[in-house]
Parts: sequence; structure tokens; C-alpha cells
Amino acid sequence: MKILIENLTFETIIGILDFERVTPQKVQIDCIIHYHYSEGNFINYADVVAHIEATMEREKFELIETALEVLSLSLKALFPLISELSLTIRKPNILSNCTVGVQNNFIF
Repeated sequence: MKILIENLTFETIIGILDFERVTPQKVQIDCIIHYHYSEGNFINYADVVAHIEATMEREKFELIETALEVLSLSLKALFPLISELSLTIRKPNILSNCTVGVQNNFIF
């Protein structure tokens, strides 16, 4: 089974530039979760979304790469059914002429 969370958008503190440490900026997150579904064993996508937002808000990451690593480990710990996870974090407003981001795939 595959859960798709696309274009999860909110504002948070993320980045290494001085202004990024004090001014929240928009991030967009895509998450693909692979897991073995069986009756009674499922992953609630609303809980995944809430966890991602809460973690990003609490941690105030400097690097997107660190955010990806922390999110992957915490999602796997909270949802042990996850067998594969793809995470993408984009910062659509940091550069005027493009959206930038980082993506990684995790296999557990």
C-alpha cells in the first residue's frame, strides 16, 4: 500500500541565513509511505501530517537535509509499519526565480 501526501504547505523556521532564523517561511512537503496493509493495520495519514508539522515547528531546522533525516527516523518510530519512505521538502520563496528543495528515499 502507498500513502501519498502531496503539497503539505505551512510556514516554519528553517534555514541558515540570519533572516531565516527569525522569520517563518513557507515550506512544501511531499511524503510517500509504503507499508503492508492488512485489516486493522493501517497508517492514519492525518496523524502523519500532524507529526510532520509539529516536528518542523518544534525543531526549527537549519538544514533541509537534517529535517529529512530526523523526520524519517521519527516517522518510522511512530509508524513501524513503514517499509519505505520518500520525503521532499521545498522552499518555494527563498529564491525569486525558482523553487528549491531536497528529496531523499529511505528503506527500512
